[in-house]
Amino acid sequence: MPPTTPYAGNGSSGGEQSCRNKPRPYGQDITASYGEMCYHNNSLVSASLEALIQHLVPTVDYYPDRSYVFTFLLSSRLFLHPYELMTRVCHLCVEQQWCGDALLDKIRFREVAPKLVQLLTEWTETFPYDFRDDRMMRCLKDVSHHVARGDEVRAMQQMTQRLIKRLSALGQYEEAVAALNAMAIERPASLKSKQASSQRSDILSVCDEPFFLAQQLTHIELDRLSFIGPEEFIQTFAMKDPLENNKGFFRKRKTSNLEAYINWFNRLSYLVATEICMPVKKKQRARIIEFFIDVAQECFNIGNFNSLMAIITGMNMSPVARLKKTWNKVNTDKFEILEHQMDPSSNFSNYRTALRGATQRSETAHSSQEKIVIPFFSLLIKDIYFLNEGCASRLSNGHINFEKLWDLAKQVSEFLVWRQVICPFDRDRRILQYLVTTPIFTEDELHLASYESEGPENNMEKDSRKSLRWVWPWASNWGWAWREGN
Repeated sequence: MPPTTPYAGNGSSGGEQSCRNKPRPYGQDITASYGEMCYHNNSLVSASLEALIQHLVPTVDYYPDRSYVFTFLLSSRLFLHPYELMTRVCHLCVEQQWCGDALLDKIRFREVAPKLVQLLTEWTETFPYDFRDDRMMRCLKDVSHHVARGDEVRAMQQMTQRLIKRLSALGQYEEAVAALNAMAIERPASLKSKQASSQRSDILSVCDEPFFLAQQLTHIELDRLSFIGPEEFIQTFAMKDPLENNKGFFRKRKTSNLEAYINWFNRLSYLVATEICMPVKKKQRARIIEFFIDVAQECFNIGNFNSLMAIITGMNMSPVARLKKTWNKVNTDKFEILEHQMDPSSNFSNYRTALRGATQRSETAHSSQEKIVIPFFSLLIKDIYFLNEGCASRLSNGHINFEKLWDLAKQVSEFLVWRQVICPFDRDRRILQYLVTTPIFTEDELHLASYESEGPENNMEKDSRKSLRWVWPWASNWGWAWREGN
């Protein structure tokens, strides 16, 4: 991925980068060779699918604006399969050079070949996961066979090598995440007895420095963000498309990396709650609460809003929130400030203000640490979802609503800038391993641990504990803990 965002607004630059088929002075609607393209104030607002595909095809004296390439490649999957798009673009690019003379056709294709290679390079670098489809790779190979000159051949070879390297890294990442998840699912004996859990390592025995833990959380966040393809945001909407019935691309790992990242958020929330509910002694529980408050503050300072929200979510889970005796030993002033920053009221207005500040800091950064912006990811997905659902993809005349596609591209492109930041902090393998593999309580187990730490306060809680103990009979080993006033 290039170091700059591929989205540069919905206008066009001058010279060869300008949009083809601009509106004439006498009207906004013009006729293109493959349908109509409508503009408003020199910006593309709607067009037929055929016209948009044609608009992507380079010629000897034309190359589409980079923002258009990104926007259409991103959202075209709402309307047709990436393989179908690639096939049609390559076919049109070759077809436009045909004149009936084999030798002249070959010469004319050589003239446009550098721009076709440029387009495919942008595609493979920005949307490499499209090429997990074998048909896409075969199409690339076919183009390579048509490219004759040395410079283009070398460019195609380098492009393919980079693509294969990226897809290989993706495969290794997915295997690693699956292995880590499998390790975390194992339920060691230390989780089946509160008494035995006192011998279990806790977060403070692994890392007692809040800033350092926040750094390791940031490593995990940026690592996982880096493997989310921008198209995954759009493919969540394509699930409802008839293309879902196609074999291959739309049925294979459409949004797996996005989903894995959401699962990480949930895991961190449950890890926080587990660490707080696990200790036998009230003093230790209070100490861990204070520690996580400090970690959350450091995450906010770094610009890691996703870990910040996951920690707040974990501390607000009912099994944790009900530990009143424990919370009475905690100075909650700092936590209340952090909660205020992430308050969902007014559509998370406080958080959005903080995010804008972090983004501005990133844009003028003088150090790698200042570049870090990790958004509250679930809200980002929600924003994109409502942007998609809020207006139609097609207009009443059958045109594709390209204004909507510009807006989607702007949202996703901002994510790409955040995703490419390299974490500047040193890694600590022991801490990272603990964060991603140490077993955590289920929701029921959290409630049990909470009740055994601080006894039920009313009949409803007593009934809940009795019911949970029936489901989890080994929990009877815990009964001694809360009776001693812990």
